[in-house]
Amino acid sequence: MKLLQALCLSVMMLCASVVYAGEVNINKADAVTLSSELSGVGEKKAQAIIEYRQKNGPFKSIEDLQNVKGISSKTVEKNRQKISL
Repeated sequence: MKLLQALCLSVMMLCASVVYAGEVNINKADAVTLSSELSGVGEKKAQAIIEYRQKNGPFKSIEDLQNVKGISSKTVEKNRQKISL
């Protein structure tokens, strides 16, 4: 019985870690973090985000992310809950 309880607890903890994704600070995150944590953002778009903020300074709002070539309003909305400044 204790083995079954331990197994159930382990499965629940594993599922919780898969479902939970941390916030991504778009002003500080590196390309690997951006591409792995944000849906619809691959390596090229992640690099474009970094280049944009290096050229233009930090993002002042989440919506400013749409100024990056290849980042649409749909991508921003899809990731809004994960993005921080």
